[in-house]
Amino acid sequence: MLRTSLFTQVAVALLLGVLVGRVWPEAGAAVQWVSDGFIRLIKTMIAPLVFCVVVTGIAKAGDLRAFGRIGVKALVWFEVASTLALVLGLVAANLVSPGAGMNVDPATLDSDAIDAKTGGGELASTSEFVLESLPTSFVGAFAENSILQVLVLACLTGAALLHLGPKVPAILPAVAQVETVVFTLVGYVMRLAPLAVFAASAGLIGQYGLTVITTYGKLIAVCYLVGLLFLGLLAVALRLLTGISLWHFVRYTRAELLLALGTASSESVMPRMMDKLRKAGCRDDAVGLVLPTGYSFNLDGASIYLSVGTLFIAQAVGVDLSLGQQVTVVLVLMLTSKGMAGVPGSAFLALSATASSLGVIPAGAVALLLGADRIMDSMRVVVNLLGNCVAVFVVSRWDGALDLPLARRVLTAPPGASVTDRSVTNESVTDESETRTSVTHTGEAGTSVTRTCEAGTSETRTSVTRTSVTRTSKADKPSTAESVTTDSAGGTPDQTPADTTAGG
Repeated sequence: MLRTSLFTQVAVALLLGVLVGRVWPEAGAAVQWVSDGFIRLIKTMIAPLVFCVVVTGIAKAGDLRAFGRIGVKALVWFEVASTLALVLGLVAANLVSPGAGMNVDPATLDSDAIDAKTGGGELASTSEFVLESLPTSFVGAFAENSILQVLVLACLTGAALLHLGPKVPAILPAVAQVETVVFTLVGYVMRLAPLAVFAASAGLIGQYGLTVITTYGKLIAVCYLVGLLFLGLLAVALRLLTGISLWHFVRYTRAELLLALGTASSESVMPRMMDKLRKAGCRDDAVGLVLPTGYSFNLDGASIYLSVGTLFIAQAVGVDLSLGQQVTVVLVLMLTSKGMAGVPGSAFLALSATASSLGVIPAGAVALLLGADRIMDSMRVVVNLLGNCVAVFVVSRWDGALDLPLARRVLTAPPGASVTDRSVTNESVTDESETRTSVTHTGEAGTSVTRTCEAGTSETRTSVTRTSVTRTSKADKPSTAESVTTDSAGGTPDQTPADTTAGG
């Protein structure tokens, strides 16, 4: 089990990392680079993989308008889901008041720590964000690993292939082959996943210890409980809209979720999630568009953290926000939370922008969250990831791009089962239901080959019938026809002359 199960390997590595970080903090901090290196390798695969999946998805779908519909529906779902996450966070922070009674003097806080966390950067405006989503060169989008720019290039390339059609027959197979190579490389890199989880967990505990949980216990508890509540609502929505169980999907992707949890990075599992969503019945173009776009536009876990964090800061410094100011918080965060992915310290930049827009919370008070921010990564990553996967299923179902019977078979299959589009097999055991498939191939000379297969039995029968070409004489007299039947078991062919009628 330990040698074959990625989930077991990652779970053991996570526990060992926590133990090493607790007992030898210096050693834990010293191996953090292993996790960072693993994430770098995975990020290297994301841009070419997204490009290939989107291009092949558009070409296979054969309809660019369908792809546009998927994009619009995805944006609608993203906005609804992230707004719900923001509202839930504000309601929970008002009910529990995690920062009440702290009575922090903002003058005592070190605002330089925020600059160190964010690297002196700032969030882009709406116009800047749109411009940054447009590539300046084909190669530059891949070199900078800008997923939105790669998406734009993939959409344009897919549209061009649809327009040209058979004029470029060799391009699409080449793109599909590159996709296969990238997935193979991802498989190689994933073998390092247990080492990455061990290093990440050891570095986290070694750097921050366990005392941060007691110091920020109330804030951490509120964020994680709201995250669980939000996932519960997503599960209900997924069941009502698609009939799919979120719990079954969690079981299906448990290794990827644990890896994302251990490395505190949802990007580390994006290639694997794309592959699993496709195998679970979601069409290529839906997976290739919705999942990568969600990494920029559908950060549900980050939305929860931002809304709870804003009220936590206000309560900690003794500022009582009115209902109108809290509505302003939601509106500001709806804008600042978009496009946060890939920006260092983006959560602190968004919180600072929100505090500045209110005008009543000192921007330096954001430093209060520095101690708990790393602990919040686990909640943000898992909620972000599951939120985007649910979006793929919902949008796919909404646009008719979901093979629902296949999805149910895949998600309910026992662990280790091999699932195809017609049956679920495990250790060469075929599905109990009996099915018959008849496939007929006709050759140029009139040859007809019929294969009949029965699933559910150990016997397979093949019947091959060859019929010669019938020749008709000038007097409209049919010539002799032979029927040759060959047994699949390798028996001797039987030749039976057909009835011959002589006219005249």
